[in-house]
Amino acid sequence: MAAAPADAVGVGVIQVAVSSAHVGFYPLPDGRRLHGTPRAYPGRLHRPEEGSVTHTDAHPVVSTAGSVESGSVPAATWRDVVKAYVALTKPRIVELLLVTTAPAMFLAARGVPHLALVFWTLIAGGLAAASANTFNCVLDRDIDEKMRRTRRRPMPRHQVSPRAGTIFGIVLGVAATLLFGFFVNWLSAVLALVANAFYVLVYTMWLKRSMSQNIVWGGIAGCFPPLIGWTAVTNSVALAPFVLFAIVFFWTPPHTWALAFRYRADYAAAEVPMLPVVMSAPRVAKRILIYSILMVATSISLWPIADTGWLYPAVAILGGAVFLIEAIGLLRRANAGALDAALKPMRLFHWSNSYLALIFLAAAIDPLIFH
Repeated sequence: MAAAPADAVGVGVIQVAVSSAHVGFYPLPDGRRLHGTPRAYPGRLHRPEEGSVTHTDAHPVVSTAGSVESGSVPAATWRDVVKAYVALTKPRIVELLLVTTAPAMFLAARGVPHLALVFWTLIAGGLAAASANTFNCVLDRDIDEKMRRTRRRPMPRHQVSPRAGTIFGIVLGVAATLLFGFFVNWLSAVLALVANAFYVLVYTMWLKRSMSQNIVWGGIAGCFPPLIGWTAVTNSVALAPFVLFAIVFFWTPPHTWALAFRYRADYAAAEVPMLPVVMSAPRVAKRILIYSILMVATSISLWPIADTGWLYPAVAILGGAVFLIEAIGLLRRANAGALDAALKPMRLFHWSNSYLALIFLAAAIDPLIFH
């Protein structure tokens, strides 16, 4: 569903300059200027009150708490500012990436790695992922504004300016690189930089907007965390971390396409050629099943390659079986003619999160028991 244009409600977009302590002036289309920093609230149409400016739900609602000319605009609190910048980093995605980093460290160490090393690796890795996500929010702000699922993010609501978001992303990226280099090792720092560059420059700026296989190749960036976790401990690469890399690679399409099924109309409105937008549901569901089979087979192959005990393969087999059952169910519903929410794609999506966490948790616990 496309976002309504600002002139539909007779006002322009007011950006919040949260990146600076300077109190600026924000022009309105009729030439008047708001003094101070406007405060943005979650969008939905409100009944206009005296001295207020309202937008559609694609834009912020800015209350002046008085007349526009009076300059009595309430400033955003420091909590509003912090929440906006934290939201730019997409904490849930950062958390998921770290879930695949720490277990790789335990597997590489064949036990408990040095806790200080784990700490600095997770801090640096979290900052690196936050940097990439921030750049993604800045570059995708036009897409996010058109999608119901994403229009409440800070950039579409104009809580953070593109310039401020870009600076924030750069600061996070530099901090991550330095922490990796000085407290972990420079191999891990380089791998993190490569992953971020690929995600921002290749996926966000090119693949996402241009091809239906965008997430297949763009998802490579999300495969780096287990490789980085391994190199953080060993300062070298081996076959086992590449198997972990491949697990995430084959996991990404089923995970993302399931979500894209649910929000297919959103992606279509934003002109993002996700596979469910440009291909029939049965054909997409078949591809989800194929990638799921490859993912499960790859996960089981870690057993002999990493010489794990019985815990890891047991979890890989049982978790993989549930994953395949969900993928087969999705295909059956697609073949029966179901579309979008009727496909119940979020069942697979939510299980995919649990599956990845369980697989990597098992990879971390197994060496604690059997080595």
